[in-house]
Amino acid sequence: MNLISKSANPLIGSVSNELPGDKSISHRAALFAAFAEGSSRIEHFQVSGVTRPMLQALTSFGIQWSLEGETLTVEGRGISAWKNPTFPIDCGNSATTLRLLAGAIAGAGVTATLDGSYGLRRRPMDRIVDPLRKMGAVIKTTPGGIAPLTIQERAEGQKLKPLTYDLPVASAQVKSCLLLAALGAKGTTVLNEPGPSRDHTERMLSSMGVTVKSYEVEAHNTLRYMVELTPPNPLVLSPLNMSLPADPSAAAFLIVAALIVPGSTLTLKGVCLNPTRTGLLDALQAMEADITLSNQHDAGGDLVGDIKVNASELQGTEINGSLVVRMIDEFPVFAIAAAVAHGSTVVHDAKELRLKESDRIAMLAAELRILGVEIEEHSDGFTILGGNLQGGIVESHGDHRLAMSLAVAGLAAESPVTVQHAECTSESFPAFAALLQKLGASITTER
Repeated sequence: MNLISKSANPLIGSVSNELPGDKSISHRAALFAAFAEGSSRIEHFQVSGVTRPMLQALTSFGIQWSLEGETLTVEGRGISAWKNPTFPIDCGNSATTLRLLAGAIAGAGVTATLDGSYGLRRRPMDRIVDPLRKMGAVIKTTPGGIAPLTIQERAEGQKLKPLTYDLPVASAQVKSCLLLAALGAKGTTVLNEPGPSRDHTERMLSSMGVTVKSYEVEAHNTLRYMVELTPPNPLVLSPLNMSLPADPSAAAFLIVAALIVPGSTLTLKGVCLNPTRTGLLDALQAMEADITLSNQHDAGGDLVGDIKVNASELQGTEINGSLVVRMIDEFPVFAIAAAVAHGSTVVHDAKELRLKESDRIAMLAAELRILGVEIEEHSDGFTILGGNLQGGIVESHGDHRLAMSLAVAGLAAESPVTVQHAECTSESFPAFAALLQKLGASITTER
């Protein structure tokens, strides 16, 4: 499938339930509910290609669940009730699924093999395998520390060792993996991050009765971010009853589209505004974007609110340091904003982008050049000289965020943009094109 977008009408309207539920929280809610004892109800669950492997994995462990529309019900029986799967678990293209499951399997003490797509097999897993082995988990991997990997069950009554560990890079996936494994350890696990990463795991486990402490320490003029987890004894987690906020990573495409299409004004309601997820908003406001937040309130332990966006004349900016982690998934669409901004935008400290579904730095540079963008690659980022976007035929490279970002570019380009192999958008935002059409954008599909 191809997506064809072109400049036409301004984007006008208000969006609420049409945005998908948050992907990060959806993954965690489904998995954590399987650790609980009792029935969990999760509303506005993201139903997409990237969350289905997690649900299918729960079936492999003997966990019953049902999905009616966007409401997920999980019948948890406790961590000790997990069964050994009969077949390897296919995580699809989702590194989140694989990394979270690796920690959960180690914590539950069962045997399972985790595998996935060709793209997932290229992504580094040693960053979870090494610390899990320090905790006593027995793990077999493919040479190079990549998937497939097999985690072996422990002897009856044997627990993992608690871990004190310095994460080399701030990563919510690695942190969450180790916190889940720590549920099967005897004692307190302490994790030390160089920067703040998403804290949905800590918030949700705390709400389920797990003792989790988060705090900052300063050493040698450097701020470190600490998390401590002590598993309850007995290990009983309360079920979840929650409605998920809208995914800010999905909202990002509409936000940038509204900023760069003249005359646009959009209001996005009920979006997750967790401070670890609002890096893009901070970056865009530094570019003089007209963005206002309202109706901010707590929902299920996370900050939620409405975002109003008006078309703006953007200015170049610099992005580095801890801000990078807070917007790591939004860089493809941020690059589109930078491409139409006045002046240069410079990004550093974003080497993780090379380890995503694609090498997002290289792929962004290649495709944006087709659209006439002046972009220079760095090992850890890029520099974009803003100007006018041209049209052209570009490639998604199977990366859902790249595909949607390039389609957004077409809404402000001088001629149409065709994004080839855009079916990957269904991984995280199946209604992407339809929602933009509803708001007035000229975007069509071609099969």
